Amino acid sequence: MQPIIIRHATPADAELIADLSRQTFYESFAAFNTREDIDKFMNEQFTKAALMKEVITPGNIFLLAYIDNQVKGYARMKESENPAELGNIEAIEIARIYACTNAIGKGIGKTLMQKCIDIAKENKKQIIWLGVWQKNQRAIDFYLKWGFEIFSEHDFVLGNDVQCDWLMKKLL
Repeated sequence: MQPIIIRHATPADAELIADLSRQTFYESFAAFNTREDIDKFMNEQFTKAALMKEVITPGNIFLLAYIDNQVKGYARMKESENPAELGNIEAIEIARIYACTNAIGKGIGKTLMQKCIDIAKENKKQIIWLGVWQKNQRAIDFYLKWGFEIFSEHDFVLGNDVQCDWLMKKLL
């Protein structure tokens, strides 16, 4: 198994992250949604410009995962307002964690998750949390293995489709 190298992204990586974000989102969800909803989401909300802006927005942490000097996945953590159910506890969100389709099963997700947890602990967070589409059983199973538990839900609008995301948390 090839070693996985994780590094913090810099503003110079904004275009790479935007392209990777769009690629991995499309690979992960296009087959499970209508073309119209995916296109609307990608062209209105998940644009390259909007994604590039996230990289330089304070409160965001981007991690890039490499195998053999090729980027194979990424994670985005962000300081955000806690969901009401978490109250004022010190928490951080994993807003995205994705591996390229050709790298699934090679340890990218595991390595990124461990790094996210390490960063949360280094920053004295008590909880790490995320949202996951309730129909994404593979991701849900992954998070459950890491000790996350469902604590709430919220709507996620993909194009014109209002979907339900489960909110999951892990005590650190």
